[in-house]
Amino acid sequence: MLDAFSLIVVSPEILLLVMACVIALVDLGVTSRLRGLTYWLTMGTLAAVAFFCADFAATGNTLYAFNKMVVSDPMGNWLKCFATIALMVTLVYGRPYAADRDMLRGGEFFTLSLFSLLGMFVMISASNFLLIYVGLELMTLCSYALVALRRDNEVATEAAMKYFVLGAMASGFLLYGISMLYGATGSLDINEVFRVIASGRVKHQVLVFGLVFIVAGLAFKLGAAPFHMWIPDVYQGAPTAVTLMIGSAPELAAFGIAIRLLVEGMIPLAPDWQQMLVVLAVASLLVGNLAAIAQTNLKRMLAYSTIAQMGFVVLGLAAGVVGGNTNNAQYAYSASMFYIITYVLTTLAAFGIILLLAREGFESDEITDLAGLNQRSPLYAAIMAVCMFSLAGVPPLVGFYGKLTVLQALVATNEATSIGLAIFAVVMSLVGAFYYLRVVKVMYFDSPITATTVSAPADVRAVLSINGLLVLVLGIVPGGLMTLCADAIVKTLAT
Repeated sequence: MLDAFSLIVVSPEILLLVMACVIALVDLGVTSRLRGLTYWLTMGTLAAVAFFCADFAATGNTLYAFNKMVVSDPMGNWLKCFATIALMVTLVYGRPYAADRDMLRGGEFFTLSLFSLLGMFVMISASNFLLIYVGLELMTLCSYALVALRRDNEVATEAAMKYFVLGAMASGFLLYGISMLYGATGSLDINEVFRVIASGRVKHQVLVFGLVFIVAGLAFKLGAAPFHMWIPDVYQGAPTAVTLMIGSAPELAAFGIAIRLLVEGMIPLAPDWQQMLVVLAVASLLVGNLAAIAQTNLKRMLAYSTIAQMGFVVLGLAAGVVGGNTNNAQYAYSASMFYIITYVLTTLAAFGIILLLAREGFESDEITDLAGLNQRSPLYAAIMAVCMFSLAGVPPLVGFYGKLTVLQALVATNEATSIGLAIFAVVMSLVGAFYYLRVVKVMYFDSPITATTVSAPADVRAVLSINGLLVLVLGIVPGGLMTLCADAIVKTLAT
């Protein structure tokens, strides 16, 4: 039912949709190489949307709209806010790169980004299976087009085809699992599905069968092994600006739908899906860290790094329910939320450096391309080093605190299996430190290939410096963001 209250609840989505259409029309008259007017309209729109989402989140209210198909709660609004900020940062870093590679002949780079973000918003705010799928398809279809935006580039076109085929398969898994649950429970409403499952009226085997396909679909979107096959090829083949777009904000949306589906909809089945998540986490940590060691391409190495990092996020999700008791849920899920937010923050800075160096006329996506960066630009070398140390989990950077919170959530279960998983995760982190430190070694101890200094536009330099500083500062004083995550999870689970 369409009413004024429902429209207010989805006002960020409405603003995003209207402005995406307006920007697409306005761009028809823009002729500048950097699409200046389109860019600033896009940034203004994203700033306004981020403000509205933060304002909604700060109230702490949980509101339902459109016959309970849409939910506006603190967790969802904060995820939408951070996803919007991540897209803003991506566009700042990516615009010069895109212009140099003739990707800004039209405004598609900006409008597709906005529509992709709208898909993420729909996913995060959905309280209905069908709406989750609609949001997922909107986001992924825009992503396919963005990967193929360099139409004259064979590698990008190949990456888009792989992404499309594997993405369609993953969407099919998710849709089939959702259809199984709908058939078993008779409802597409997540809260109603929870009530039916909790009542015990449905055969457990039927629910678990649907659950397997849902977890497989979610694992693909998160990039967890063994559903990770698309990540290395797409990360390497896509234009670097698009790689950053795919590897940042969508991860927040994937976390959002994991909470909606598994926790809000199917927490009575936690003993089943947690076992599946444990397998995914172990496989992700093993495959991601071991495969990354062999990589010479920086983007491909960061792709396998992403798979390993998602292992930690999945471990947090797998530690929420202990023996049917949900006392540990708020700590485990808030640890995962904190981890994925800080991972996205670090990834933005790391790819920002790659984009900056790529502006010299080559892609700069090999590890050797960073040789002697400290001699050419100490600031950018320091930012990249901070990112690598953070991803490796070196204190006092934010990556260390993210890993620590997830490990604490595992140990707090007091179960031998969870403690064993924590030890395994620490060992895999030590293995992973090798390939992160190798990048630092190349930047500081190898001779530079070129003597040219690295220059950047003022906006890129400012945002990159703030981005790198936040990775350091949030590691030293993580309390504010951790409290925000914990508060958001508590209020969301309370409804």
